[in-house]
Amino acid sequence: MTDYPGGVTTDSASASATQVHPLLVSAPELIEDVASLPTPVILDVRWQLSDPDGRGHYFSGHIPGARYVDLTADLADQRNPKEGRHPLPKRDAFEDAMRRIGINNDSRVVIYDDCGGKSAARAWWLLKWAGKKDVHLLDGGLKAWIAEGEDLAVGPGNPVERGDFTLGQDTMATVSAEEASTWPDQGVLIDARTPDRYQGVTEPMDSRAGHIPGAVNIPTHTFLDESEHFLPPETIRQMLADVGVTDGSDTAVYCGSGVHACHALAAMEVAGLEVGRLYPGSWSQWSAERSRPIAIGESPR
Repeated sequence: MTDYPGGVTTDSASASATQVHPLLVSAPELIEDVASLPTPVILDVRWQLSDPDGRGHYFSGHIPGARYVDLTADLADQRNPKEGRHPLPKRDAFEDAMRRIGINNDSRVVIYDDCGGKSAARAWWLLKWAGKKDVHLLDGGLKAWIAEGEDLAVGPGNPVERGDFTLGQDTMATVSAEEASTWPDQGVLIDARTPDRYQGVTEPMDSRAGHIPGAVNIPTHTFLDESEHFLPPETIRQMLADVGVTDGSDTAVYCGSGVHACHALAAMEVAGLEVGRLYPGSWSQWSAERSRPIAIGESPR
């Protein structure tokens, strides 16, 4: 069985982040671990804004033994204008969903998707929010597994026994819309969407285009290399320092609906910083309230 201590720190600028942070598990580590007992609980959280049919992709091919998690059904509450497109699930509903997919209190959990962890990070954040400690992201996701020459399983997956996961202490902080409005005056508010959405050039999902006044833009995909592995911690730390983030305690992050912002928060953990706060409603909640101001263009204000 593979332990996930984070490996050996290296001074190489091209080193994989997997080697230096315990949040991340490499594909070779996971391959070794699934061949021994007890195996980790592997969660498949495939979902993208432009391609939400994660279940269909799971049926077509997934890591053997992985259990599919429906982002909109299991990792979010019902969409509503007051809370946004992907509100946080009720804690008891989330506990039930995690039990249903077979997570126990002592389970080690590894999560993946096919987009560099940008959707998988939502499950990571929620499990930490629910008090689970032994939670990891597969660095490079499904593509990294396939690159190792490993086979995929097809179909709905095997039935699993209901788990005994019990909610623990909430260790992940959030901000409300009201707090987000004043956050740039006391810290750093990061908009993790693509530049065209931040600048208000386009808005494919929500009622108004632009960004929260005072927010700075760091698209969360920029924390990844060309193979969708996380960049080295020192690189991510510098990216964050460039916009004024040196301590996550004074940082809040939002995106379109609170999904990809979790990936930016995971990047903060990879960088060795305190994880910042999530604005769960994100732009989908902010833009729905016409009285809230918006900013357009490259400038934060």
